[in-house]
Amino acid sequence: MLRPERMSKVSVTGSKSVMDDVIEAVHDCNLLHVTEYDGSWEGFEPGNPIDGAEDASEKLVTVRSIESILDVEGEDAGPTRIVTDEALEEELEEIRTQVNDLEDQHDEIRSELGTVEEKISPVEPFATLGIDLDLLSGYDTLDVTVGEGKADAVERAVADADGIDAFEVLAEDDVVAVFARPAEGADDPLGDALVGVDFAALEVPDAEGSPEEYVAELEQRKQQLEAELQSVEDELEATKLDAAGFLLAAEEKLSIDVQKREAPLSFATTANAFVAEGWIPTEKYSTLAETVTDAVGDHAEVEELEQASFKSDGTEHREEVPAEATAADGGDEAVRADGGDNVVMRDDSPPVVQDNPGLVKPFEVLTEAVSRPKYDEFDPTVVVFLTFPAFFGFMIGDLGYGALYTLIGYFLYTNFDSEAFKSMGGVTIFAGLFTMLFGILYGEIFGLHLISTYLWEGLVGLAHAPMEKGLSPSGQSYALTWLVVSILVGILHLNVGYIFDFVENLEHHDLKHAVTESGSWLLMLNGLWVGILSPDVVSVTPEFLFTIFDGTGAAPEAGEAIHATYALGFNGFPEALGLLGIAAFAVGLLLLVVGEPVEAIEFLNVLVNALSYTRIAAVLLAKAGMAFTVNLLFFGVYVTGDGSDAAYHFGLGHMPEVGTMYHGYEVTEIMFGGLVHFGPAMLIVGLLVLVLGHALVLALGVTSAGLQAVRLEYVEFFGKFYGGGGKAYEPFGYERTYTTDE
Repeated sequence: MLRPERMSKVSVTGSKSVMDDVIEAVHDCNLLHVTEYDGSWEGFEPGNPIDGAEDASEKLVTVRSIESILDVEGEDAGPTRIVTDEALEEELEEIRTQVNDLEDQHDEIRSELGTVEEKISPVEPFATLGIDLDLLSGYDTLDVTVGEGKADAVERAVADADGIDAFEVLAEDDVVAVFARPAEGADDPLGDALVGVDFAALEVPDAEGSPEEYVAELEQRKQQLEAELQSVEDELEATKLDAAGFLLAAEEKLSIDVQKREAPLSFATTANAFVAEGWIPTEKYSTLAETVTDAVGDHAEVEELEQASFKSDGTEHREEVPAEATAADGGDEAVRADGGDNVVMRDDSPPVVQDNPGLVKPFEVLTEAVSRPKYDEFDPTVVVFLTFPAFFGFMIGDLGYGALYTLIGYFLYTNFDSEAFKSMGGVTIFAGLFTMLFGILYGEIFGLHLISTYLWEGLVGLAHAPMEKGLSPSGQSYALTWLVVSILVGILHLNVGYIFDFVENLEHHDLKHAVTESGSWLLMLNGLWVGILSPDVVSVTPEFLFTIFDGTGAAPEAGEAIHATYALGFNGFPEALGLLGIAAFAVGLLLLVVGEPVEAIEFLNVLVNALSYTRIAAVLLAKAGMAFTVNLLFFGVYVTGDGSDAAYHFGLGHMPEVGTMYHGYEVTEIMFGGLVHFGPAMLIVGLLVLVLGHALVLALGVTSAGLQAVRLEYVEFFGKFYGGGGKAYEPFGYERTYTTDE
């Protein structure tokens, strides 16, 4: 799980006379990740595509263009089918002609429809005015302007203007028409008069008659065009239903044909021979060799050149597999692929096949969001699988929210074909399950303590749930507990990251590098925190770091079995151990200065990174506080006890009065009466607050708990050892979905 599948470099050599058959066999296996030939081997050139590659590529472009026009999706496919070359020639051409004709009609109608719509909008103000369009232009002695503005302001401006002998203003609503006779020799006096007026001139349409009739004609033409457009779209939809299955199958067949015909471009070839190299999972090597042998006999040979492992030589280790030179049948050239100097493509790194079991597989989406792991580094996916849902569930910790997250994840997993959506669905399901688990331990469902009341107190007989979030004064010691637990979890998480880095440095380099570059950080991290947790060495360490584990903090009822786990009797490390920790920190810093002096300026990261995990406790309290506030507004809250012994209770049944006894405790305060208790009108408001409030908490749980958990994985954990940048394993082959070759 922590390492990818082991890969082998293999070579397929043979005569060009059997190259087509070898390509078919290798393609059917769908196992070989082909390495591109870089032209570096003397006497060999990249191969040429097989005849028909260009024609197949052109047809593939045509099919994809038609699919785009028809908006063909995978669910339109229908049953698998065999697509013959004759069908590609005849049926594809028929569909192409039909679709192109319909698309041309569609474009013409859309273009004319757009033109009509553009004409309607400018004419509508003239219809409001009610003057025939031919009366608004074409005069020799009159200037006419139509626009939108205030009639009174326009009339005053024209009346005060020089160079106008007579005028008349006609208006309807905000549409104004001005007819003006300019004085002899005046140059556009009407335009000058309207410069300072809030008036937007309109262009008079080139038409005759009533504007209402003109608009009606345009509207009628628009309806005709819309009907024609709908008819064409219906024909396109019908064509899609008829042709979708064929098009998807044709695309798949042509994609396979193009793959096969262009395969020689990646080969090293001579006049009579070819060499193809690539990577294959080591355990699948025999399958490839047997398939090629069955196809062409001894006219081609498959050789395992080397196996990539993880030993210390600076990169992934290549264990060469001895083989003898082979003479390619059909020519005089001797084609060598023996793992020696004549390996054609020697500098390529192996692709990565992440080797994770089914439950862990969805979490690869979180790892690959950063980058695919390189072949020679640890794959952190399994650690993310173990920690991310736990971080998330601990921060939200509610049975109701957890159930909703699980349902959302199930919806994503079952309703989308995309691997990314399915993976996110799987991640969300696990996050939801952990949220439900912690919700039971906290005794909460949608922020209410019903599980605590009916399960832990009623059925089990405890004073409260095994864990509390620490919002009320009586439970505030739990808030401090989660703060410290967050730091301790962070220290453990960081240790795992530094240990991974130590092992990688040991494998890739040597013990010196591992000790100075990774062991130094391990010593500094653990040494510093041992010193901090030793009160006689670091006197400024807060007292609560020790009291929460001695039975007086988060677990005052240490005699109860369920709480005894908190009472560890821990009062801090002895002074001698604390001094040893500080010494280990100093040794680690010295080793870091010797090995990586530049990194020494970041030596306090061992403190800062661990403290960064307190965000777990912070989000826990923030989300709990939001849910508490929503329930406070709806149900109301009353308080029992005083000071540090005060406890908060929701008014689920009714709101007791101050001074009365409730469940054996005296009610000391009503924090808020609750909208549900204020009458029917406020009940409706309260229900709205309740539903929207919890929906907001649910959504913000993703953006706060989810993002903070991801940040801890990426920044704090991955940053210690993970680089990424691995190459995806893309075998030469095709997973058929719409076609069959039988």
